[in-house]
Amino acid sequence: MLFVGRTRYRLPLSPSLAQKFDALAGELDVRVLASAAPGTNAGDATFHLVAPLRPRGLDGLAFWLALPMRTARLLREFRPEAVFCQTAYEAAAVLVARRIARVPARVVVEVHGDWRTSTRLYGSPARRFVSRFADAVAAFALRRADAVRTVSPFTAELVRKLGIEPAADFPAFMYLTPFAGPHAPLPDRPVALFVGVLEAYKNVDRLAAAWRLAAPRVGDGSLRLVGDGTRTDIAEALVRELGVRWDRSLTPEEVAAALDDSWVLVLPSRSEGMGRVLVEAFSRGRGVIGARAGSIPNLVVDGTSGLLVDPDDPAELADAIVRVLSHRALAEQLADGAHAAAGPWLQTPEQYAQRMRALVG
Repeated sequence: MLFVGRTRYRLPLSPSLAQKFDALAGELDVRVLASAAPGTNAGDATFHLVAPLRPRGLDGLAFWLALPMRTARLLREFRPEAVFCQTAYEAAAVLVARRIARVPARVVVEVHGDWRTSTRLYGSPARRFVSRFADAVAAFALRRADAVRTVSPFTAELVRKLGIEPAADFPAFMYLTPFAGPHAPLPDRPVALFVGVLEAYKNVDRLAAAWRLAAPRVGDGSLRLVGDGTRTDIAEALVRELGVRWDRSLTPEEVAAALDDSWVLVLPSRSEGMGRVLVEAFSRGRGVIGARAGSIPNLVVDGTSGLLVDPDDPAELADAIVRVLSHRALAEQLADGAHAAAGPWLQTPEQYAQRMRALVG
């Protein structure tokens, strides 16, 4: 089995990624074609990593242009039964590579979210100019792939709208070891926590607008941000104007501690494929204020494990934040409901690897 994706890997692997690939290695012979994180080497027997290109603005373009030939070379050398593509865009390149290499590997596309957001709600606004072309490429790859694997009811419905029935639907691998065990009681001080990339699809602009409305109404309550991305200007403004605490990056163990130090997770995303941080919050017994968008309503039951709001209405989001941070009993009620809701989304690394092998079969 060959994984192809744009993910930047650093060797040696972090504990979370080592857990994933150790489990996969127990079921399958695995190779990975991906990008190298700055400062890491070109790979090893398993990982074939493409070094970053300078200037950085050309790195992505160079990766995509060379991907068909790099994949074709690995197809000839490794001759995998299946190629797992991180998105439909990798799948398009792999379909070309399969024709070049004349190797009959099956192509499996993993749909972790709405592929249309990558050009509309992520990265540079210039991506929007290629949206129609990118949409057509993605739809072509999804229809020509041998199988499509989805990760939530939301992503399954996306591919069904293209006339495709998912070959399998199960959660992505999640490193939940730091989040396991009994959940901690709520701390004395009310804190709302956001964890995610600072990109348009995470709706950080609406979150900032909502917090400006909520902050004067929550007494000693506070907002904490964890994440990095192209919209750091929003986080910087909240730090400067309202004293919001902001961490660009935390380890999984530190994210678990941040959840323990909060009353509620806030996730106002405009689109969300699976929402791993939702499962992390549930595992730590923290309710969620989430948007009625993407997969969030698949996980969050309004009034039981969280509160659902309109992603385009900062006032409604502000009211929900004020409700939770002003009423400890409500926050505790949602925390209990969230902890009970984690079960269906949990899987061991071994279960994940067994499901991947079954899909290859």
